[in-house]
Amino acid sequence: MHAGRYAPSPSGDLHLGNLRTGMLAWLFARWSGREFLLRFEDLDAERTVAGAEAQQLDDLRAVGLTFDSQNGHASTRQSERLSLYTEAIERLTESGLTFECFCSRRDIREATRAPHATPGVYPGTCRNLSEEERARRRAERPASLRLRADRDDDGAAPQVSAQDLLLGEITTGVDDFVLQRNDGAPAYNLAVVVDDHLTGVDQVVRGDDLAASAPSQAYLRGLLYGAEAAAEVVYAHVPLVLNPEGRRLAKRDGAVTRSALRGQGLTDEALRDLLLDSLALPAGPLTAALASFDPHSLPRGPWVFRPAEL
Repeated sequence: MHAGRYAPSPSGDLHLGNLRTGMLAWLFARWSGREFLLRFEDLDAERTVAGAEAQQLDDLRAVGLTFDSQNGHASTRQSERLSLYTEAIERLTESGLTFECFCSRRDIREATRAPHATPGVYPGTCRNLSEEERARRRAERPASLRLRADRDDDGAAPQVSAQDLLLGEITTGVDDFVLQRNDGAPAYNLAVVVDDHLTGVDQVVRGDDLAASAPSQAYLRGLLYGAEAAAEVVYAHVPLVLNPEGRRLAKRDGAVTRSALRGQGLTDEALRDLLLDSLALPAGPLTAALASFDPHSLPRGPWVFRPAEL
């Protein structure tokens, strides 16, 4: 199966930026003849809001999105797939591709300020600890699990590229990123790779603030499922929606959710058409807009949403 997906976190109402990205993911999938799946990324229980899934699904359908069923269900939840993530981590561990890390965020932040350190890159503090040292540190704090990325003789991280339909080639060094947090929860990069592969997702459309993670995810997908599986993924990182001050749109910006805009008299059809207009697509049902859809004609800059102009 070939599929695209939209994967929100059920942490509350979707705002215009979320709905616009979901609409783009739908357009890309249908334009390329793929199925379109919905996945709720609910691994962070503290951020999950009761009832948010149903509300988000209702909002997405209200602006025209349709989803293909998965085993008879309209969506999947990451919280119901924990055994799959555990299996993937065990496979990597058996291959010698993980190590325990006892560093706090502060430890890493301070280490990367040292001379000759690469800013933002894990410094390898726990990569080669002895068993005795690991045992001592386990008594002090629980460990996270990091990927043991392949490094050259100088310790440099591998440079990995991912192709993007809008941004071209994205190349970054793949760090020893976290696979499992120290509370035992699977990390984002691992969960999305496992989910995408096992549900047939080979097209990833999401905000361009996540573009830098594509090479790491492609690298991990190759380790778990082979180079061919990694190479088949098509990425499209789309521009974000900004507020009038030029910051990424957020619910704190006021009337930026469907429910808030309906309260101001904006119908679902008008909201859909507003989003389509921001993409330079004709108003009306998404199936009609699909006939005019061309990824290479999409606006390349962010859309600035100005509530006062409604």
